[in-house]
Amino acid sequence: MSNPGQEAIDTFTRWAQAFNDRDADAMIAEMHFPHMRLSGSQFQRWETSEEFRAPQDEMTKALVAEGWHTTITKSIAATQAGPEKVHLVIRQSRQHKDGTEYNGFDTLWIFTKIEGKWGVQFRSSFLANATQGYGG
Repeated sequence: MSNPGQEAIDTFTRWAQAFNDRDADAMIAEMHFPHMRLSGSQFQRWETSEEFRAPQDEMTKALVAEGWHTTITKSIAATQAGPEKVHLVIRQSRQHKDGTEYNGFDTLWIFTKIEGKWGVQFRSSFLANATQGYGG
């Protein structure tokens, strides 16, 4: 028997590892397109994986410039789940190399199951920093 909430959490976990590895292809493998992100009151939309991939090198540079070393998940919960859509509420922590948090934020991720594959398709984040414009 499938567990959509756990499948979405597993998908997120793979995406988060790819983010920390700065592996755009692995992030894209856990996404559906078109993909949307609401940061503050600004929407970002990527129609294709190539549109998402394009700014990732610049995002990596911006992360390094702000002192980023890793992002950890402090909490994650499937708050609503159905057979083809799951809402995850997540608390993230961006951290320096010494493990100190410099940016903690809450985020809502919506996963959809399309053609038998789970992927994140929408994110809404309270992240506020220089890298938010790149889709991180």
